Amino acid sequence: MTFPSDNPAKAAARTVISVDAMGGDLGPAVVVAGMDLSAAKNPDIGFILHGPEEELTRLVAQKQGLAGRVEIRNADGVVTMDEKPSQVMRQGQGTSMWSAIDAVKNGEAGVVVSCGNTGALMLLSVVRLRKLAGVNRPAIACLWPSRNPGGFNIMLDVGADIRADERDLLQYALMGASYARNGLGLERPRIGLLNLGVEDHKGRPELKAAGELIAEAAERGGFDFVGFVEGGDIPSDRVDVIVTDGFTGNIALKTGEGTATLIREFLSDAFRATPLSRIAALLALTSLKRLQKRIDPRRVNGGVFLGLNGTVIKSHGSADATGVSAAIKLAFTLAKSGFTERLAARVASAATPRQDGAGEGETGGNNE
Repeated sequence: MTFPSDNPAKAAARTVISVDAMGGDLGPAVVVAGMDLSAAKNPDIGFILHGPEEELTRLVAQKQGLAGRVEIRNADGVVTMDEKPSQVMRQGQGTSMWSAIDAVKNGEAGVVVSCGNTGALMLLSVVRLRKLAGVNRPAIACLWPSRNPGGFNIMLDVGADIRADERDLLQYALMGASYARNGLGLERPRIGLLNLGVEDHKGRPELKAAGELIAEAAERGGFDFVGFVEGGDIPSDRVDVIVTDGFTGNIALKTGEGTATLIREFLSDAFRATPLSRIAALLALTSLKRLQKRIDPRRVNGGVFLGLNGTVIKSHGSADATGVSAAIKLAFTLAKSGFTERLAARVASAATPRQDGAGEGETGGNNE
């Protein structure tokens, strides 16, 4: 079902985001509420919403800000969080996730946003959208709160593939640099390779080899390579992009999220402990709200699947309306910048031949 716009010219100029309404922990009502928040802030966003038509029609009709901004695509199937990706690949053609990805595959939308099963979303995205030429392993990139002026660093991979050799890590560096330019507006990003120490002699052989490859590619790739970085550098202002394998990156991500939650709970307990501490909390209320906003994981909701012929944003399954809106904002920013095309050009221009001869390309400029 399509909600017709009262201004066809304006509707045609909008950046369209394909949204999977199902699969999140809190249901489609939260997804629609997040869309409504985004629509209120940005008149240039339009949506294709995928899920059960009757339910979604009712939810969208309750949001006046979405009038004329949403096309609903009926998809009765839902990919649950516990389904195996291979099972979804065989039986998931009628699901909202499949339908959302196909809207980008068919050129109807610029980016996919889904709160659903990460493994299934990655497998379907790889199969339906295909990998960019020259990319061996796609990666998931996340935003990490940091001391940099923009407030965030980028880390990848955080879980797409637990294996990565030196050439894969080089591709992650190239893709991360492209994301930093187009997502964060950094003209010359600083890239760091995550290791157990900053000294050149530390780390596995593939990390040392990756460091050499990334250093060699820095000039033609339009970024600065700062060398090895440690876990403590992830939220620092020393680096803009942290490159690692999916196993290490996912553990770091989950540890960081757990630590942020623990600190928030400890602060809450401390300020409620005594009458004096409650008074102190009132006196520090403005500062506490500023801190809460700075470390609020909802503001950085949205892992980006990099290395595909189309951009896919994975929102947290437990995201509320604010979190969904943050993922949509990121999707709009990347779609507006022509991110997929720029990323493809970057990978092609700075490709390094693999041992098997795949991924060969020519050196190009920095037109990203």
